[in-house]
Amino acid sequence: MQNLGLDQDFHLGVIVALVKISTMKKVRCEELIDDLQAEVRQLITDASFLKATDPGMLLQQPAPGKWSVIEIIEHLNSYDRYYLLAIERSLKSKKLAKIFFTPGWLGDYFTRMMKPAEDGSISNKMQSPRDHRPPPHLDAFPVLSSFIDQQHYLLDLLDQARTKDISSIRTPISLSRFIRLKLGDTFRFLVAHKQRHFVQIKNTLATIKDKFPASLQAM
Repeated sequence: MQNLGLDQDFHLGVIVALVKISTMKKVRCEELIDDLQAEVRQLITDASFLKATDPGMLLQQPAPGKWSVIEIIEHLNSYDRYYLLAIERSLKSKKLAKIFFTPGWLGDYFTRMMKPAEDGSISNKMQSPRDHRPPPHLDAFPVLSSFIDQQHYLLDLLDQARTKDISSIRTPISLSRFIRLKLGDTFRFLVAHKQRHFVQIKNTLATIKDKFPASLQAM
């Protein structure tokens, strides 16, 4: 399947049974936030290149039933619409920053499940939740502009998080409001999810590029 995300029928008990809990190393909070901001800035750069690409390429599905680049971006936008607001609410907490952050086992699992491998490959492919599937008939540039705007907002939220305790503050996941991740893990998962789908975007463009003149291709 090309459409990636957390499965709607996901069961926590399955994860508990399958995950081998390893020792999770603590990291300096400032270092983690710096790294995440660098990754978000790279996403902004990649999305800006997409704005210079022929809209026809961005709207072209690589195969029937497979998402176009813009459908992938709108899928990411749907996650941001939930998580950025959830993070903003969490940041109202008065719990002040600590020096170190230790990932939670569940948040670390989600992040590792989403993050592309070092060679750029992706695994654990799964069906996206219904609430995060893009609608038809999208307009390319507004979708891209919304994505870029939300990444700048994410950079601002990461700055705000420098003064907060990202280990003890928690945010509910979109799949179930009863499951809450450490704020630091929420940031990690959200960025890893975007990186995973940008691998999908590159693969999609590589599949459809032969249908368009080279002069219209930006990536």
